[in-house]
Amino acid sequence: MPAIPDQLPTISAPREGIWLKGDWHLHSRHSTDSTNNPIGKIIAFAERIGFDYLVVTDHDVHVDGAVAQHTWADPEYRSDRLLLPYGAELTAPRGHINILATEPYDHQAVFDARNARDWDLLALKKKLGIHFSANHPSTKNHYGYSFDIADSVEIWNGSTWAKNIPGVRIWDDMLLSGRMLGARGGSDAHHGIPDRPELTTAWSAEATANYVGTPTTWILARERTKEALFEALVAGHASVSANPFNPRVELHADLDGDGHMELGMGDNVKPSGGPVTFEVRLIGGGIEGVRYGVKVVKNRQDFAVLTTDPQTQTVRFTDSPAIGERSYYRVEIEGPQTPYPDVPYSMALSGSMVALSNPIYFNYNPAF
Repeated sequence: MPAIPDQLPTISAPREGIWLKGDWHLHSRHSTDSTNNPIGKIIAFAERIGFDYLVVTDHDVHVDGAVAQHTWADPEYRSDRLLLPYGAELTAPRGHINILATEPYDHQAVFDARNARDWDLLALKKKLGIHFSANHPSTKNHYGYSFDIADSVEIWNGSTWAKNIPGVRIWDDMLLSGRMLGARGGSDAHHGIPDRPELTTAWSAEATANYVGTPTTWILARERTKEALFEALVAGHASVSANPFNPRVELHADLDGDGHMELGMGDNVKPSGGPVTFEVRLIGGGIEGVRYGVKVVKNRQDFAVLTTDPQTQTVRFTDSPAIGERSYYRVEIEGPQTPYPDVPYSMALSGSMVALSNPIYFNYNPAF
């Protein structure tokens, strides 16, 4: 078990930054199992919805690892409005990983090493300066690598919430073991609406139920840059909503009882042993007047079930994290889905799950 650190940095003020919304997992025509989904269509859709960032992560196995000569070389992979990191989905017998970076990198080297030992992949990751994000850890094409080489984990893949419940349990297992692992979502969308009737395929209907932003990942970055985007994802300064018109969930905490919520998602501090007041906030979007349900999870166990105030869309709870133990708290928001007119059938697939937060940590060892 990781040792409890003797000291942790003091956090004395709320984090300043800018909220950026986007999608970390998408497929274009450069994935052979994609239909009616050129990159230009994906980017134009994301721009119209008001996204801030987007990553097209085509299957590398479909081009024998040569994503630099396909997805990245596509002249449509550009935008004046979106941050566009580079990436691909490592598609291997042991499972799937989104390989991500701020700029082009040697993905061919990663593809060629896809069946290597984890310690060799870790060395390659460090050499190339890239981000490994564990994709859909509990599905058929699961993440079969060590979580110790992962920088983040996909806790919500596609619009169908129910299939992600086992993956969230895996994330909770990692958190309970002492690992601080930032969570994200990803639509994993493959198919677009056909431009002409004759282009319709058996998969075309999927675009009306799962497309860009189902789910949406909100990132609190220090600035609007790709570097800050990745920094915040790793740190867990993020939350996930079923679609971009649902409210964004934020979890804050007042550590010292002075009335100021100085802690936010991803923060890690030493507790005093006294009571800590937590505040759940739902920001923007949503349906006016709704009382959303809030499930608080502490150390993998259900801690409380609460309801937001319909005017302020907030709710508070209190607990006293133990001085000599690790603790984490995260929240899940349930209620009616806000309509997403461009992807109208996604709401039914998401069910009542509206949003999830990253945790606030106590006594975690950042060096573990």
